[in-house]
Amino acid sequence: MGSLASERTVVGWAARDATGHLSPYTYTVRKTGPEDVVVKVLYCGICHTDIHQAKNHLGASKYPMVPGHEVVGEVVEVGPEVTEHRVGDVVGVGVIVGCCRECRPCKANVEQYCNKRIWSYNDVYTDGRPTQGGFASTMIVDQKFVVPIPAGLAPEQAAPLLCAGVTVYSPLKHFGLTAPGLRGGILGLGGVGHMGVKVAKAMGHHVTVISSSSRKRAEAMDELGADAYLVSSDAAAMAAAADSLDYIIDTVPVHHPLEPYLALLRLDGKHVLLGVIGEPLSFVSPMVMLGRKSVTGSFIGSVDETAELLRFCVDKGLTSQIEVVKMGYVNEALERLERNDVRYRFVVDVAGSNIEEEAAVAPGN
Repeated sequence: MGSLASERTVVGWAARDATGHLSPYTYTVRKTGPEDVVVKVLYCGICHTDIHQAKNHLGASKYPMVPGHEVVGEVVEVGPEVTEHRVGDVVGVGVIVGCCRECRPCKANVEQYCNKRIWSYNDVYTDGRPTQGGFASTMIVDQKFVVPIPAGLAPEQAAPLLCAGVTVYSPLKHFGLTAPGLRGGILGLGGVGHMGVKVAKAMGHHVTVISSSSRKRAEAMDELGADAYLVSSDAAAMAAAADSLDYIIDTVPVHHPLEPYLALLRLDGKHVLLGVIGEPLSFVSPMVMLGRKSVTGSFIGSVDETAELLRFCVDKGLTSQIEVVKMGYVNEALERLERNDVRYRFVVDVAGSNIEEEAAVAPGN
């Protein structure tokens, strides 16, 4: 177990203002509590939400902010009441690091819907300290929110599964969309969308990728294994595909019309929103009434679902497609992500980046 250290110094890369530019930042984290797991960060995926938060797109950012919520690391210390994790284990930490444990969602083990959830970063923990994410050397996390990374899954491959992967797995499971033979649409082919294709195909679905241009047709079909590709601006193709899909997983994180896609759904079809969009979306009611269709949303997944997804990926041989970068490249990676210039997820090699040394020489730190 090791000794329960006092407050420890951690080096991370933080945004200081709404420019979103990250630079080295030194801070302290809490003393290891009875149910805490101390994680040496190995890898951390870069999510589109990191851009939203670092640049204050949602109007609630607090600085300095260390982003990162697709964290894979090695356990280096555990509290005396930790039962599921041991020193040396490889584990994952996702979007949530706290909840009330008393409300209906918590008791149903869907703690991501707890109104008192605590985010991995840009939030305040129960001790009053700001939470900081995985673009850092170390995190301390309650054991409830730590998941084991199963053998057979490389840590850098596991990182995007902790957000992007479970974000598509959770609604497919919850809405009963796991049976082989279903016909699904994946709207948007980014970090979440590419995992949507992989997970849906592994479930035995016929998968159509829907995109605004034909630019990604070859990679969607030849590399990811999609069965069909639909360009949303092609009116004839969209009309031909009407009433053909059981569901659409909508991963687009910017404002977009819904009506063209609702027309693609069969009777009782579901349009599941996964992108964080700060503007109202709209449609005329007959678009859903005349097919008993549903527009709904889903938010990441629970800790239990995350563990289930990781096992599913091992069983099915699924991996994410990633580009591994060092911490010194993180600002360029964020800029490229904002331009959709990544296939399909950046993962920061935190442990291999020598961020302590970089922090020591960084100006203004």
